[in-house]
Amino acid sequence: MSVDTRRIAAVPVLADLPAAEIDELAAAMTELSSEPGSEVVTVDDFGTAIYFIEQGEADVLLEGGERGEPLGPGDTFGEIALLLTGERTATVVARTPMRLLSLTGQDFERIRARVPELERLLRRLGLERAAR
Repeated sequence: MSVDTRRIAAVPVLADLPAAEIDELAAAMTELSSEPGSEVVTVDDFGTAIYFIEQGEADVLLEGGERGEPLGPGDTFGEIALLLTGERTATVVARTPMRLLSLTGQDFERIRARVPELERLLRRLGLERAAR
């Protein structure tokens, strides 16, 4: 079942993608939910998906126990592991119930050639975050 394209276009980082790329994403993405206190991703795990937050908030715990910027609706995470390092650089813990859109690495590879703008956006986001 595909995700409604309006939900994808509502994610700020994805809003300016060409319609054809949003259609590709709609067919490839899945919806997930997370309960408060659950780890959505764990530092040093192999990164197999990128996540877009539709609802809810999460805490970011960096290596060494430092806290990163909290995440909320419209935020993205997982792009560094997916595109750059292969490993998670932080643990993301749901602070509230969360609804997420997820794109697995496998699905990303499958549609990669048809979503060049998405890859460029995510790579830029990942490089900016990795530099902090």
